[in-house]
Amino acid sequence: MYIAIEGVIGVGKTTLARLLQPRFDNSELLLEVFEENPFLSDFYGDRARYAFQTQIFFLLSRYRQQNSTVPAILHRGAALLADYTFAKDALFARINLRGDELIMYHRVHEALAEKIPLPDLTVYLSASVDTLMGRIALRDRSYERTMERAYIADLVKSYDEFFATTTGACLTIDSNSLDFVRYPEHLSLIANRIREALSISPYQPALMDGD
Repeated sequence: MYIAIEGVIGVGKTTLARLLQPRFDNSELLLEVFEENPFLSDFYGDRARYAFQTQIFFLLSRYRQQNSTVPAILHRGAALLADYTFAKDALFARINLRGDELIMYHRVHEALAEKIPLPDLTVYLSASVDTLMGRIALRDRSYERTMERAYIADLVKSYDEFFATTTGACLTIDSNSLDFVRYPEHLSLIANRIREALSISPYQPALMDGD
């Protein structure tokens, strides 16, 4: 079983993956190592100048991590919870790159993506721009303090469009009113919906509207 958590910057992917791990027996975590990117802080200061370096570094780093780790964990028969998908990188590239740089990026991404196992289920945590900006401010990472609202809005649009048309197994959860850190019942709700989507017992079937 391979579950990936996705969503825009600040939505709570890593926190949710960590909290869900004890809810699934014999599960392991795969967490994105974004702090290694030496261009990231410069990128948020000057997106146009550092976009290509930032995207290529992320692409190769994520490929190296997923290509070596995901098959090994699944081969051991363990369940896997990841806080990102390989596909996410292309969503950022569509916003950050232009012209020949974007064409080159897509060629590399397509070649590498063929070698990456797909999740059995992707959990898309959706959230409004206001919610995301509030969560980003709350965690107060130094390189995110200059985060532009327009950039987050572009990402929300890109993510929403992608998950509205994706052909893979996807569970969309509106996280605007959820606080799975403070309220265990919110975490239980998400875990139950994942179990239901994957037909993993035990789970409580969701009630239909009007029931």
